[in-house]
Amino acid sequence: MVDESSPVRQWRVPTVLPAAKLTGAVVIAAIGLLFADGDPVQLVLAVAAGLALAGWGVRDLAVPVRLAVDPEGITVVEGFAGRRRLPWAAVEAITVDRRTRRGLTAEALEIDAGESLHVVGRYDVDAPLTEVAATLRAARGEGRAPY
Repeated sequence: MVDESSPVRQWRVPTVLPAAKLTGAVVIAAIGLLFADGDPVQLVLAVAAGLALAGWGVRDLAVPVRLAVDPEGITVVEGFAGRRRLPWAAVEAITVDRRTRRGLTAEALEIDAGESLHVVGRYDVDAPLTEVAATLRAARGEGRAPY
């Protein structure tokens, strides 16, 4: 028996990403300590940058699931570690925005919920964004509106 309240699909941060962020935080702080040479400003900046990167890594550990879908709607991460439930009636559009600048292409999954726009990046879901968008549309029952 399938539990209707459980997500049909979840997307999470790649497991290597928090480890890389936390390692980077330690490296930045260590370099700051090593090269500060008695300069308190340089030391404070290095430690602050390390703490910011560590906070970002802790967020990835605390809230690894960034996007989930079930028959009733979509759940997205909002703020540092909050979650927001978007029922299908509130979702107006699901698109993948591609922008090219200076030879580099960036993609973002956009979930338009009328008064709010939720943007999800490639490293938030560890999957190609076009596939995630197709899965979301299929879960919605793509008979309603073209995207």
